[in-house]
Amino acid sequence: MSLPDPRFDVAGVVLDIEGTTSATGFVVDVLYPYSRARFTELLTERSAEPAVARAIAQVRELTGEPDADAAAVVDTLNSWLDDDRKATPLKTLQGIVWSEGFARGDLVSHFYDDVVPVLRAWHTAGLRLYVYSSGSVAAQRAWFTHSPQGDLTPLVSGLYDTENAGPKQEPASYRRIAEATGTAPDRLLFLSDRPGELDAAREAGWHTVGIRRPGEPYYEQGVGDHAQAGTFDEITVARSTT
Repeated sequence: MSLPDPRFDVAGVVLDIEGTTSATGFVVDVLYPYSRARFTELLTERSAEPAVARAIAQVRELTGEPDADAAAVVDTLNSWLDDDRKATPLKTLQGIVWSEGFARGDLVSHFYDDVVPVLRAWHTAGLRLYVYSSGSVAAQRAWFTHSPQGDLTPLVSGLYDTENAGPKQEPASYRRIAEATGTAPDRLLFLSDRPGELDAAREAGWHTVGIRRPGEPYYEQGVGDHAQAGTFDEITVARSTT
């Protein structure tokens, strides 16, 4: 299905990351092993840090094992990684590890070639850009700060994850984001490669475009009855003043 109307009259664009702005393969092949190799050190040496302690408690609650030690928590995290589970404590701990890796220069994020020029153009045109990803806000900030094209955070007006917005396949999460941004739902456009996320955003009153890139996990499945595009430059977005 091609775009029925290539122009969207909106005030803001909300971006998914994996499979949309960036290659899922990079996350799975580079970032996942990087965090897996550092979970044990993080949990054994820094368990008293508030963010780490909260994530450990969340893992114990989700598994029903209140007395799980660091080794057991690491086993759970690695099992969730194997299953690509979008668990909030996993994403929190990954975000801590990745943020430090980006800051040290161990990691540089990935963006598809068509993405950054379009984001810059939309930002220049006055559109507000937001990110909504299952990755933690800390990981999102590090991702946009340490890109091959330099620091992209000045382009972004807000970052949302499963902790501050909610699960990505629930319409209530999109309503929270609209409220937080002070934008009417019908003035927001969501870009994602996942049909369930697009369905939830549309149910919340948003405009949606499914991004379909060859080689991405959801490419063959498609995006249902949502408008679709293969690259960002196939989408025309105008800034709404209403």
